[in-house]
Amino acid sequence: MALLQIAEPGQSSAPHEHRIAIGIDLGTTHSLVATVLSGQAKVLHDQQGRVLLPSIAHYNEQRAVYGDEAKAFITQDPKNTIVSVKRFMGRSKADIKFQHPYELMGEDNQMPAFATAQGPKTPVEISAEILNQLKLRAEDSLKNPINGAVITVPAYFDEAQRQATRDAAELAGLNVLRLLNEPTAAAVAYGLDQDANLATDRNYVIYDLGGGTFDVSILRFSQGVFEVLATGGHTALGGDDLDRLIVKWAKKQLNIDILDDHQYSQVLVAARQAKEALTEQDSVALQVLDVTLTLDRASFEAIIKVALDKTISVCKRVLRDAKLELSDIQNVVLVGGSTRSYAVKKAVREVFAQEPLCTINPDEVVAIGASITANQLIGNSTDGSLLLDVTPLSLGLETMGGLVERLISRNTAIPVARRQEFTTYQDGQTAMLIHVVQGERDLVEHCRSLGRFVLRGIPPMTAGQARIEVTFQVDADGLLSVAAKETTSGVNAHIDIKPSYGLSDQDMERLLLDGFKFAEVDKELRQLNETKVEAKRELEALAPALQADAHLLDQAQRTAIEAAQAALESTLNGTDLPAIEQAVAALKVHTDAFAALRMNQHIDAALKGTKLDDWSNSN
Repeated sequence: MALLQIAEPGQSSAPHEHRIAIGIDLGTTHSLVATVLSGQAKVLHDQQGRVLLPSIAHYNEQRAVYGDEAKAFITQDPKNTIVSVKRFMGRSKADIKFQHPYELMGEDNQMPAFATAQGPKTPVEISAEILNQLKLRAEDSLKNPINGAVITVPAYFDEAQRQATRDAAELAGLNVLRLLNEPTAAAVAYGLDQDANLATDRNYVIYDLGGGTFDVSILRFSQGVFEVLATGGHTALGGDDLDRLIVKWAKKQLNIDILDDHQYSQVLVAARQAKEALTEQDSVALQVLDVTLTLDRASFEAIIKVALDKTISVCKRVLRDAKLELSDIQNVVLVGGSTRSYAVKKAVREVFAQEPLCTINPDEVVAIGASITANQLIGNSTDGSLLLDVTPLSLGLETMGGLVERLISRNTAIPVARRQEFTTYQDGQTAMLIHVVQGERDLVEHCRSLGRFVLRGIPPMTAGQARIEVTFQVDADGLLSVAAKETTSGVNAHIDIKPSYGLSDQDMERLLLDGFKFAEVDKELRQLNETKVEAKRELEALAPALQADAHLLDQAQRTAIEAAQAALESTLNGTDLPAIEQAVAALKVHTDAFAALRMNQHIDAALKGTKLDDWSNSN
């Protein structure tokens, strides 16, 4: 007989009806995970009470470590310590032009791999490990498997970067409910508490400056509906760039042209610390090699002005896209750790002529919004609010002359489908190449190529007679599929866009082989962890039961339970699965008997003072 499970006030009495969903903010500098418990969004912490997981991985020949444990190796072993991996997601080797200490492997037109002490590691693999750390944190905190996750991405992430993020999530074993734009997640965190019956619409600017990316979105909240009016940003602009500008200034002060990788990492860490310190202080000491420089607020503002000007320029462009004036904006919401800087707050305040809103921790707001959305998508919430996201960039295909024919314009609400007819340009043409591109330029060479496929079997006709129907469909994650059909013959072709910057077939094959190779080990580890979780549940249930009803036990029974309890607790520190299972079984012998005593006591209390006739009459 198992111990009775009694729900506390405010907790579900039927936990099987509640599915566990999480929201993950996969950040450039830090990542974190949140969930909704008892109707409240909550950021989950690790066993040390930390909510922020540094997005860092360190590889040596013996093992790999992540997060805070890996942080110490940034200056000790920079080549094998990968930081800001999000900046490499969905990018080809040729795209990566900023300074870094890593040796990149692969072709220029493919996603690179980092050369590490454990061999090549792709950005997707490293991101998957960071996501896995967050998943394990959530499972440990919630004591249940995770049914689904919403993962946030910068609004300006293109198809390649979104697909790479989805690859990483699937590799981490997560059921992805949706990829959600980070500014939209912030709006959910702030806006779903608003009165859905406001007489007038409210417009919000979400200014999101993280470690490596910048996004700005304008959202309208009207009678329970969030609509993204316009979005823009920069995938290579963030707090990391502010740090690099400080390093550049320091090198200029000392007339230094080149720093080696070890020196660069040390100066970069010092620059970041100085930037953070200036939020509270008027000036700070910056140690560069053996020289101490003084950095004050005025100099800092001048140094980072070029980066902040870029963010303000994007804000003004997005306002124009949304056809709004500054006076139409009710609130400006600050998101991202870099918005803690006094200089960033000052710039935003001056441009929008109002105090920005930052009542929710800017490091946590995206994860909180993602968890609220996840809770809705998994079916736990009956909230009537509706979320409308948009495409960040225009989508189209190549036509004659290397021109782009746009089928879906940027800032179009998603999910969306668009259909358009094309025709052949040569007599007797029996095939057509469909080249899908993304961007705002009119020439294909200025846009990003997303993929190509060929529609074959077109009946030979005079040029211009064939009718080729091309359909673009963007799902709620912002991922694109394209289909082409010749309407007279019915021949068709289809492609799910997965750019070459995502996980390559070779990498996927290698990872699958690794999965098979270590399947038995993984199975044993999973069984061990599941058994430990069940054992901890037994111990957690026993403690309050003893506190409430220990008087029902005689001394021998009490001693036996405490001995079995201590024996089980000691086995949980090890990895001996049979010993844990044996200790659990031994404890259950005593707790089942204790549960029977407790049940009899409650039945006796319920029947006390009741006559048999009372039961007969009640029937």
